[in-house]
Amino acid sequence: MFLDRCIENNPKLIEYAFKAHKEGLILPDTYILDLDTIKENATKMLEVAKANGIELFFMLKQIGRNPEVAKMLMDIGFKGAVVVDFKEALVMIDNGIHIANVGHLVQTPRHALKKIIASKPDYMTVYSIDKIKEVNEVAKELGIIQKLLIRITDDDAELYSGQVAGFSTDEFVDVINEVESLSNVKIGGVTAFPALLYDSQDDKIEKTDNLKGLERAIDILKGVGYKDFEINIPSATCAASIPTIKALGGTSGEPGHGLTGTTPLHKVHEEVEKVGYVYVSEVSHNFKDKAYVYGGGTYRRGHMANALVGESFKEAKEYGIKAPDDDSIDYHFELDHNAKVSDTVVMCFRTQIFTTRSYVACVEGLKRNDPKIALYDAVGKKIEDDWTC
Repeated sequence: MFLDRCIENNPKLIEYAFKAHKEGLILPDTYILDLDTIKENATKMLEVAKANGIELFFMLKQIGRNPEVAKMLMDIGFKGAVVVDFKEALVMIDNGIHIANVGHLVQTPRHALKKIIASKPDYMTVYSIDKIKEVNEVAKELGIIQKLLIRITDDDAELYSGQVAGFSTDEFVDVINEVESLSNVKIGGVTAFPALLYDSQDDKIEKTDNLKGLERAIDILKGVGYKDFEINIPSATCAASIPTIKALGGTSGEPGHGLTGTTPLHKVHEEVEKVGYVYVSEVSHNFKDKAYVYGGGTYRRGHMANALVGESFKEAKEYGIKAPDDDSIDYHFELDHNAKVSDTVVMCFRTQIFTTRSYVACVEGLKRNDPKIALYDAVGKKIEDDWTC
């Protein structure tokens, strides 16, 4: 999906991918993150956000909840992380990363509440009264007033399967009254997901139908006296979409794929963000007229299409490639021609690394030709294994 774009705007990363694999620094089924490029992308977004008065919370599930990236982003001025679920929250807490918003799509379970609330996140996203009461109970025990982001989902919303949740605006006044009756929680703002998406017909990132409910919720909050509150407008956040967040009245966005220049917009347009990761594998075997490479890193909406195969970037050939059907495990990916066993395979497709079984290699220093590499698993744990013994 993004291989051609990466060849155009970050060939150094592809060159390094071939080199690192050939030297045995990485094994197949490894994503390489280019920290220099991610930092440059993030800096550009922060500049646009500052000019528009928008706050940015970084989201790292897409690139493996990586604490090394998180620390770098904090150093350059991000307020904190938006964590999609409690497991990501615990990774960030254990690595000293401030949480700006927890519960983005998955509410925090009861027995993780104390540790997470004790870390003092700016906001907790909630979408049930029972969870609000649990948060209040734990916050009271800790002596903390916890701000909540109320997730809004009206009948005209469009949700992804597995993400069905939210309060309707018809019940929102009752939710407000319930929160105000509790001692240790307060409404900090509202959110909806997805609020922005790339529209291929209009060729731009624009608001979804979910904004209709969010706008109604904003009017309700203002109608009962709320003034300064968070209006969180997530999804597809990048330099190009930040002015849209402002135009819609939003106060914050959540760059994820924007950090690596891999939103759907980046596939069709050369944006200010450059591609910041590639996926590296290796030819395992040939069978009849096809070659098969080591798998492990697919994502169902990844749009895997092509790969560079060879001993080096300079002499590599481009092959068509596809993942197994969704009802099969991705032990191997299929190339459309035979290939030399053990040759390097480099791809770049849309991913959610935290859902894979891949390794993640953080590489810093590519821009100055002095790369340093550190290895992690797909959910942010440092890897110390030595497979070269």
